[in-house]
Amino acid sequence: MKFDTPAKANPIDKGRVVGIPHDRIDGAAKVTGTAPYAYERHDAAPNAAYGWIVGSAIAKGRIAAMDLRAAEAAPGVLGIVTHANAGKLTKGNMNTAHLLGGPQIEHFEQAVALVVADTLENARAAAALVHIDYTPESGKFDLAAEAIRGVVPPDSFGTPADTSAGDFDGAFSRAAVKLEQRYTTPDHSHAMMEPHASIAAWNGDKLTLWTSNQMIAWTVGDVARTLGIPKANVRLISPYIGGGFGAKLFLRADALLAALGARQVGRPVKVALARPQIPNNTTHRPATIQRIRIGADRDGVIDAIAHEVWSGDLPGGSAETAAAQTRLLYRGANRMTAHRLTTLNLPEGNAMRAPGEAVGLLALEVAMDELAEMCGVDPVELRIRNDVQFDPEAGPQRPFSSRKLVECLRAGADRFGWNRRIPKPGQVRDGRWLVGMGMASAFRNNLAGKSGARIGIDAQGRVVVETDMTDIGTGSYTIIAQTAAEMLGVPLEQVTVRLGDSRFPVSAGSGGQWGANSSTAGVYAAAMALRAKLAEAAGYPVDAAGFEDGLIRNGNESRKLAALAGDTGLWAEDSMEYGDLDKRYAQATFGAHFCEVGVDTDTAEVRIRRMGGAFAAGRILNPKSARSQVIGAMTMGAGAALMEALDVDTRFGFFVNHDMAEYLVPVHADIPQQDVLFIDELDDKSSPMKAKGVGELGICGAGAAVANAIYNAAGLRVRDYPITIDKLLRAQMA
Repeated sequence: MKFDTPAKANPIDKGRVVGIPHDRIDGAAKVTGTAPYAYERHDAAPNAAYGWIVGSAIAKGRIAAMDLRAAEAAPGVLGIVTHANAGKLTKGNMNTAHLLGGPQIEHFEQAVALVVADTLENARAAAALVHIDYTPESGKFDLAAEAIRGVVPPDSFGTPADTSAGDFDGAFSRAAVKLEQRYTTPDHSHAMMEPHASIAAWNGDKLTLWTSNQMIAWTVGDVARTLGIPKANVRLISPYIGGGFGAKLFLRADALLAALGARQVGRPVKVALARPQIPNNTTHRPATIQRIRIGADRDGVIDAIAHEVWSGDLPGGSAETAAAQTRLLYRGANRMTAHRLTTLNLPEGNAMRAPGEAVGLLALEVAMDELAEMCGVDPVELRIRNDVQFDPEAGPQRPFSSRKLVECLRAGADRFGWNRRIPKPGQVRDGRWLVGMGMASAFRNNLAGKSGARIGIDAQGRVVVETDMTDIGTGSYTIIAQTAAEMLGVPLEQVTVRLGDSRFPVSAGSGGQWGANSSTAGVYAAAMALRAKLAEAAGYPVDAAGFEDGLIRNGNESRKLAALAGDTGLWAEDSMEYGDLDKRYAQATFGAHFCEVGVDTDTAEVRIRRMGGAFAAGRILNPKSARSQVIGAMTMGAGAALMEALDVDTRFGFFVNHDMAEYLVPVHADIPQQDVLFIDELDDKSSPMKAKGVGELGICGAGAAVANAIYNAAGLRVRDYPITIDKLLRAQMA
């Protein structure tokens, strides 16, 4: 099915199941521990051996020699995989560094060996006996020192590195009010609960991988490419994922080395990365240096805006596109954005929840707060004055498909009690605490991609949906079931959803906030095909047929779907493909964050008291699970503001705080109250579902709202994230 014209009224609009809050249909399995995650598939490989990855002890250089004798003689050892015996490996299209290093070393903790043994304990103990001599080489590990060498990076998903419109330099020089500031964000770790984990088993020349992976089709392709085998010989199974946030978009070392280990020892092999291995072995969100310049009139109306970003990655890597939102969020006839990428020999930088916008808004929305103060304008009002209903770079010929930023700002402010805020910092006290409020806009591009599904109904009237879409804790099972139930007019309880198997039709996968809208649109397409088959079986015209209560109706006539399915059942398969509506219309999601904090007058400790937000993201398919997505994202945004940072040892090139004891993330007690409001919206140019993504929108701007609240509470402006106590104390003494 092709989606190339705006959606008209369709079966989803009935809203009997879609758009209604529903419990997660996979919830019981999750909370009872019966949902089989990748490492727990004991039924799949009951005789599995265990692999333990040995990581490089240097960040750049070569392996001079490897002595495996002690490890090979250790109890229970079945084999050891290294670059010397792994065979030819071709780097996957989605990987920046080789997943098995040697003899060349590209980053610290790069996998250089896999020790396979009969038990996990034996594999771990033997891995400690692998002796490696290295020839280190000097590397580049400090973004601040290397940023000046940054170059224009390649386009990212078709988005250019640099853009411009009008005459920024001239307009900025003439502006009545000029803001120019520098902001920095550190490297971030995904810190999901489930580590990277896989089980690999070979049956002749065919490989099955049970793995924790967000993008099934991408990874099948890269497994086949890396091992030099046909894609048809690779089966990937990933029905449950304990969080990913982008860390599991691509093939990683656990899956590849499990496959290599299983091939070497002739039996299934299980591999899971230990928590301290994850930050340096896998991917992270890269650090940024950002320069923002805004020129406005004395009423705060923007005429000139520029956002420049510096980030680093391994050779062949990608930039952190932190100026992406600045291209679309606010007005200004004269504009410029630029990204520069420098080579760093740190572990791979790559996508983490809302890549680009999450850290870009940490800078832009603080800059907007600073501009509001310079102009003497309320921060909410400033953003309303700079709203624009079209792509400000392209002009009125490319309007937004839907844009309810102003509605989010007004409704969110009213719900949060923004009118009680005192603009002058440091005016509200509660005992030893200075109390303040801050806010920020939320923005995230809307993306949709081709997505397929297969749907069937059996003689009992039970509906089954199959697609390789994944559920990374986001609620995919439930919204896909809701879509099928809505389309075929059956109760939600009569729908079974099967996900995460490469034998199923290819979906858009989970990433970039495109998963929910794209995958349900694919189910919509397949369901429309099945509706046509059912109508034909009933002898009814498909355009006139209605589906409800397990029946197909045509006027006063009706037939049971179960009877039409027959003993063998009835199946249909289709996919949703997209035309050029995203080129003709700017598509994005919007919101407004609000935060109240307390700052201790003696210690500068920051405590978030409450957070709230209003969000517009098209049709909200399941308000209950969408709310969970947003509060989780808001929590991550608060973590970025106050505590999250991978600390780089710039001498040796690795992340020092590589475990959950020292990489700090927020817990429930850090944010006692969160409120989420969804603004009614249907986007008919997004998909037949009229929905948009929401999972990443909630992180975008949340941290800036915290930073702005700190300033309102204590008058302390810190532009170097995270905003820790030591930085606040230094600002207090300045």
